[in-house]
Amino acid sequence: MERPDLSNVSPEVLAYIEELEDKLAAAQERSEESGRSDASLEPSEPPTTINLITISAGGVAKRTPRHLYTRQRRGGMGVFDLDAPDNDPPAFLTMADSSAGLILLTNQGRVFRLPVAEIPEREVRSRGESIVAPFPMRPDERLAVVAPDLVSSNAFLVLVTERGQVRRIARQYLGTSLQPGAIMFDPREGGAPAAACWSSGGDELFIVTRNGQAIRFAERLVPVRGCLGMRVEPGDRVAAVVATTPSGGVFLLSRDGKGTIRLMSGFAANKSPGASGKVAMKADAIVGAVAVDERSDLFAISRLGKIIRFQANETPAKEGVVQGVNCMSLRADECVAVAGASIPHAV
Repeated sequence: MERPDLSNVSPEVLAYIEELEDKLAAAQERSEESGRSDASLEPSEPPTTINLITISAGGVAKRTPRHLYTRQRRGGMGVFDLDAPDNDPPAFLTMADSSAGLILLTNQGRVFRLPVAEIPEREVRSRGESIVAPFPMRPDERLAVVAPDLVSSNAFLVLVTERGQVRRIARQYLGTSLQPGAIMFDPREGGAPAAACWSSGGDELFIVTRNGQAIRFAERLVPVRGCLGMRVEPGDRVAAVVATTPSGGVFLLSRDGKGTIRLMSGFAANKSPGASGKVAMKADAIVGAVAVDERSDLFAISRLGKIIRFQANETPAKEGVVQGVNCMSLRADECVAVAGASIPHAV
């Protein structure tokens, strides 16, 4: 039977149809090859207390134990995850232990801390609840950056604004004694917070913009009061910042679901921050970047709330500029966020 023309069908209905088609195809494959073990249905890792936290642009969130997400092959369709209102799509994706906290930064430069245990725990496909309702949000204030807390005290939270201003904040200032609503950035200087990552104090920082421009420099070069980390062209803005090493790799994901691992051995470091960037990836729009190693798993989420988990080593690592390979199959949809973590071997 030939597939009818679905060009006039709404994106939500089309995504639902495609999910049913994927389930039917998977069921047929299992029926035809019942004697073969299907690796995509095997546990991806042992049970863990680490949660994958999905958050909408308006602050609707849920957490789900990470081991409940099974791996697919790179380029798969993914499964539906956060069930949020149509006008409030997913926007953030992060991981944190259930005993840790989340650092929430707003577009007005204020910061709040939220215990992960207070985020509702749900199944993979579930509705979330507002995590910003308990906080005294100002008019037109919204979430801009979400970062997990860390146990290590010898760490810095690196914050970068839309226009490339960078600042490092020692972890002890972001603990349980943090004053809710404390101002971390003045948006009049460099724009609203746009990205964050944790660093050890001796890492290198890799900042990348939506247009795929990037810069790499040693984090020790950032003064206490911060500085311009990268000159961002008009019409562009910072998409992500990653703490890496000269021998490390950074996974970059674009809006159209393509990704690549850019090896730092092929991306020269600057002697100081504040310069213009150079092309890191040819892409329509970069939505995120994460450091990866040989044991990393990657999670990507789309605007329609579909999420995919796959192994980073399925993505070719490159020293030069490329357009990337297909990491998530998208139809009338687009990727909005990515997260990654080094996964222990399953037992």
